Amino acid sequence: MKKMMKKLALAVACVTTVAMFAACGGKEEENVIKFGTNAEFPPFEFVAANGVIGEYDGIDMAIAKNIGDEIGKTAQIENMEFDSLLLALQNGQVDAVIAGMTIDPERAEEVNFSVPYYTAKQVMIVKEDSTIAKATDMADKKIVVIQGYTGESCVKEMGYAYEAFKKGSEAIMELVNGKCDVVVIDSATAQKYVGDNEGLKIVEDAEAFSSEEYGIAVNKKNTELLEQINEILTKMIEEGTINELSAKYSEQ
Repeated sequence: MKKMMKKLALAVACVTTVAMFAACGGKEEENVIKFGTNAEFPPFEFVAANGVIGEYDGIDMAIAKNIGDEIGKTAQIENMEFDSLLLALQNGQVDAVIAGMTIDPERAEEVNFSVPYYTAKQVMIVKEDSTIAKATDMADKKIVVIQGYTGESCVKEMGYAYEAFKKGSEAIMELVNGKCDVVVIDSATAQKYVGDNEGLKIVEDAEAFSSEEYGIAVNKKNTELLEQINEILTKMIEEGTINELSAKYSEQ
């Protein structure tokens, strides 16, 4: 009987301990907001020795941290391939996606987008001695884009053949090493890459590339979080905080 009582007491203790850990884990999860990103898109998101959220830094990362602070939660980053972000959001792996993501009708069918927080456009990065002066000059050139980015969609719509890389840094190295003629990418990121690599320049073509707006993606079922993010973003825009972050990270 005593042995049975001891076993029973031990079993109860084990169940209690598991329950306590589960409760603590649940409480910890409640105090965290997880953002999905692709940290290959400077100055918006990139890996750094001392980032604003762990090893992650950039305009978007600073915005994500501010959102977490404002709603009383710790912002955490899940870094993954760009094409996996919306699926991770729909599966509940992350609470929101902030990755220099362009708001477009196709994506808006799958997720809700916040108010726009940044306006960008596509540009061409070429070597300084390149003869490419407009988008039509790419017709017989070797074009490189980043998989899933707007630049890929634009080049595809133009009907040009291209090669897609998963990382912007890999695309730029193709150009630096003379293995391609042009990289099509977002303007702010282009400025960062050109600033970091000698012998490159940016070519714009307003007729070929229209402006686009970035937004934070949220699961369609999570309207409460969307409202919170919209309120915080609107405040940051009105107070000039996002413009300050843009200037700060573009100069680095």
